[in-house]
Amino acid sequence: MASTLPLTGDMVLVLLVLGLTVALFVWEVVRVDIAAIGIMVVIGLLGLVPSDQLFNGFASNAVISLIAVMIMGAGLDRTGVMNQVTTWILKLAAQSASRVVALTSASAGLVSSMTQNAGVTALFMPVVGRVSGRMHIPMPQLLMPMGFGAMVGGTITMVGSSPLILLNDLMEASNRSLPPGAEALDGFNLFAVTPIGLALLAASLAYFWLFAQKLLPTGETKGSSAPGRTETYFADVYGIEGEVYEMLVTVDSPLVGMRISEAERLPGAPLLLGIQSTDEPRLAPPADEMVWVGTVLGVMGTREQVGQFALANQLKLQPRLKTFGQLFNPTRAGISEVVIPPGSRLIGQSIGDSKLRSRFGISVLAINRQGDIIREDLRAQVLQAGDCLVSHSTWSDLAELADDKDFIVATDIPKEEQRPQKVIHALIFFGLALVLVIFTDIRLSIALLTGAIGMILSGVLSMDEAYQSVSWKTVFLMASLIPLGYAMEVTGTAAWLAAQIIAVLGTMPGWVLQVALAVLATLFTLVMSNVGATVLLVPIAINLAIVTGGSPAVYALVVALAASNAFILPTHPVNALIMGPGGYRVRDFVRIGGGMSVLYLVVSLTVVNLIF
Repeated sequence: MASTLPLTGDMVLVLLVLGLTVALFVWEVVRVDIAAIGIMVVIGLLGLVPSDQLFNGFASNAVISLIAVMIMGAGLDRTGVMNQVTTWILKLAAQSASRVVALTSASAGLVSSMTQNAGVTALFMPVVGRVSGRMHIPMPQLLMPMGFGAMVGGTITMVGSSPLILLNDLMEASNRSLPPGAEALDGFNLFAVTPIGLALLAASLAYFWLFAQKLLPTGETKGSSAPGRTETYFADVYGIEGEVYEMLVTVDSPLVGMRISEAERLPGAPLLLGIQSTDEPRLAPPADEMVWVGTVLGVMGTREQVGQFALANQLKLQPRLKTFGQLFNPTRAGISEVVIPPGSRLIGQSIGDSKLRSRFGISVLAINRQGDIIREDLRAQVLQAGDCLVSHSTWSDLAELADDKDFIVATDIPKEEQRPQKVIHALIFFGLALVLVIFTDIRLSIALLTGAIGMILSGVLSMDEAYQSVSWKTVFLMASLIPLGYAMEVTGTAAWLAAQIIAVLGTMPGWVLQVALAVLATLFTLVMSNVGATVLLVPIAINLAIVTGGSPAVYALVVALAASNAFILPTHPVNALIMGPGGYRVRDFVRIGGGMSVLYLVVSLTVVNLIF
């Protein structure tokens, strides 16, 4: 097994570039995407990759597939599909942060079993954002467990990750070059690796539950807050604090027959933000709206205040937001500041007379008048020029208000339009993409782009919205690193490295060889594509197994599984996706991903040898 490959000058250059890449990523001298682009330029200047092929990464199957799944994820999110997932997770979590982490990670992992994990991560990121906003759990505490769950979920079936998709083709190709007398290799069926993938997913959940959760950053990330998540600001400035709750009006409640304006004046009344009687639930109930038996009120206040009000007025406090869950979602509604400008026609009118709720859909919670905060008897307050109204409304109503010259909206509001009427279109094209991926031989990027372009043509997303949904930092990071993997292959550097390691371990026991192959595949996939690592190492693993009397299929499977063990650096698409929104640094991936990588190797090697 001794190596016959000489170490050439190009190999030395590639090894130096490889070391520079790792150093830039570990010490974060510059942003990782800038580092990746710089490495690509260096490879071109050194001539390690032909200049006409240097930028092929931008048109690669992996990069185009990633763009497509980001667009489809945005389409599903825009139609409200992921809102339902959020509601389901919150319902089962029952205010438990640990349970939220487990549910989001497990859900992402199971969905990843049938589609690419980078796409699943893009799909679940809005879910994590909403859960973070609703339960006040910092995004860094949720994103990495979810991302790692999506990565290991790709090992549950043979179509969940690119290395496993390639494995059967590589084994079939190896059959044509087997030595005389060697038994032909049979491919793995769709669910052959399911026990391995489920064991890895369970191990990932246990890892974060018992240990890694303590190592995750606990602070909020700049710009990561969801719309409307400014409770601290409004609590500090205006004294508006608490959560949103639902209360059911019982037959014995004194509120029965009252108007909303009368209920608001009751002692200890919380802020009444929503109502549902016989029709659909809505925000900003008009002052003359009547309260009847069975009416559900959406309120805001501290738990103590809401509890005391419910007890005093025979109201049933609901354990969760069943009626107003969607309306109170931070992506749909929130608190804002609206200024009354000079010349507004509302100047001189009281808030009650101006009917802000029925006309504009906003509930006034407080007034900031030249630094004085007014929160009592708001309906009688006469509006003056310069008054800053603290209001609660849907973002769509607030956007319409911004076009009215009688108001100046001082809050940055999301402009995204929700399109629940397009949910069927989104699901059809997402399902079509999955069918093409799973049941046809169509190239992955083409199959996924079919779903993405279908969503655009059917009006789920506009083309501009599709462009905005793509994380171009991630695209450039991936595309710029592909030439490094190509340089390692075409110069023979990867084969030389593999041969050196295997030459040393060739006489070792079978389990040592499997560990060596798994570690080698892990190292390669950190600095090059997992597809490249798989293509390079599977033939070597099969030949090594034949020479040493091991099982070629098992050795090949070990390599394909280890090629998904990319938790340590943000070079994997999933890690690159969550790095920015989660505010993670490379050292976070090294610290937490290092333990996950060791656990991944131990669990995967153990279960592979128990099953096969």
